[in-house]
Amino acid sequence: MSQATAGAARTMTQTEVLVSPEWLASRLDDPGIQVVEVDVNAKNFAVGHIRGALLWNVYRDFRNADYSLVEESAIVDLFRRSGLTPDTTVVFYGYAPALAFWMMKLYRHADVLILDGSRDDWQDAGLPWTTDAAVPEASEYRMPAIDASIRATGDEVAALLDDPGTRILDMRTPPEFDGAQFWPSGGMEPGGRAGHIPGATNVSLDGVFDEAGRYRDREALAMVFALEGAEPTRMITYCTVGGRGSTAWFVLTYLLGRSGVKVHDGGWAEWGKDPARPVAA
Repeated sequence: MSQATAGAARTMTQTEVLVSPEWLASRLDDPGIQVVEVDVNAKNFAVGHIRGALLWNVYRDFRNADYSLVEESAIVDLFRRSGLTPDTTVVFYGYAPALAFWMMKLYRHADVLILDGSRDDWQDAGLPWTTDAAVPEASEYRMPAIDASIRATGDEVAALLDDPGTRILDMRTPPEFDGAQFWPSGGMEPGGRAGHIPGATNVSLDGVFDEAGRYRDREALAMVFALEGAEPTRMITYCTVGGRGSTAWFVLTYLLGRSGVKVHDGGWAEWGKDPARPVAA
């Protein structure tokens, strides 16, 4: 991102990570910017998407068949076939933009932004929309070592269950948290146990976004994550496969300025299927 573009990003919002639809629309032809829609399937993308956007599928691109995080080689391949370089500014939108944002920060990509608004918000504004698929030229991408400070493995979470300085935030719905269902769609999982990580606090993402899909102001966001008691040394967020947990991490870290926040990216898809892990309900 050029200095001029970076400066514009800072003046468009109160943060350096959210950009408005108008900001992005005026830069769609910038070769240094790549827009990516993040979803769990291709249905919405096929109906229409932001001009020039690519599709990253959470299950296809981020998860193995057992729902574990894909290996670094798969992420390198994703970045390369998307035409990214370490200097590319990547702007995410769609169903799970914060998960892709977290993924890129895990691999220390410098310029990552989130569109502050929904697909409907973009369309309603009459901004560039298409069904044509972008075909980027493959690139080279050398991966640095991951940033382990933002990721909590299952073993790390298990070791911190009785740590008074750690707060574990379960970002799933009450039926998931209470053990009535395994998946957010309402179903159970063969061989999986429903419930939550012992000691976790159930927090709803209701109140994070307004009617247009934009993040609410700092005061409103702080109310969503209000915690009783002493300030925790660290916070670990999780959901089922990472979308909601990453959204909480993004809000806490980038919009509320909290440090020491990690995502348990394995989430309930990993924890609930591991018979060695304790489960509360």
